[in-house]
Amino acid sequence: MRWFLGLLSLFFFISLSAVAETSLWRVSKGANELYIGGTVHVLSASDYPLPKAYDVAFNKATKLVFETDTEATQDPAFGQSLMSRMMYTDGRSLKDELSRETYQKFEAFSVARGLPMAMFQQMRPPLAVLTLMIVELQRLGIAEAGVDAYYYQRAKAENKIIGQLETPQQQLEFIVNLGKGREDDFVSYSLKDMQELGVVMGDLVSAWRSGDTNKMVSLALTEMRRDFPGIYQQLLVSRNHNWLPKIEKMINDPGTELVLVGALHLVGDDGVLQLLRNKGYKLEQQ
Repeated sequence: MRWFLGLLSLFFFISLSAVAETSLWRVSKGANELYIGGTVHVLSASDYPLPKAYDVAFNKATKLVFETDTEATQDPAFGQSLMSRMMYTDGRSLKDELSRETYQKFEAFSVARGLPMAMFQQMRPPLAVLTLMIVELQRLGIAEAGVDAYYYQRAKAENKIIGQLETPQQQLEFIVNLGKGREDDFVSYSLKDMQELGVVMGDLVSAWRSGDTNKMVSLALTEMRRDFPGIYQQLLVSRNHNWLPKIEKMINDPGTELVLVGALHLVGDDGVLQLLRNKGYKLEQQ
């Protein structure tokens, strides 16, 4: 189902050509412009240096805009809020939430990675899956800062204006409600996909680097839309539509912005690029 690739966009048109240069577009109408780039939120050391087009856009931009306020998400108060929403406090446990079969699969996967089930018992399914996914990424050596974190630090160092498309609280709501009502399916699908995480992440980074929009759709969106339409709507479609008026306003503002969001927000029929194209903007892949 590959939903976790979309989730990485929380925690990572012109024509949908099979292969272009990279996942960065210049969006314009008349003399007004901005750049919008897709990001992968975690990378391996071998994924650096990043495509040169991103540096070109960064150097032109007077303002960088990210999905959310990165510094606010590092605040201890935010962490406490996150944990309070994603832990059981009513006497229930993860074992109570899942079927026997799914729980046993989760236990086998976690124990094989040296993680005792005791650490997961009070976690709700979204946090349990996220924790396991982060451990698996680290095991695979995919633990370096991603595109957005890299440019966030550079923007701070160069005193560029920094903005965001949504609040940390809004992102928190998306995370805590993942798989709501279908918790067992959510965990079962996630475990299946994590068995292939290394291969899929390698394919995704390759598609992102080359700007292969069709490949990104087939890797991550097709199954998500079919098997978990609620997550697809909540994690991607609704947020894309919420961001659109803010992006349009930036296009008409003075100066040049560079907007960096998870790559899966950009591609496909419901992606930000298609929404902009539908509004008559000119898009040029860089």
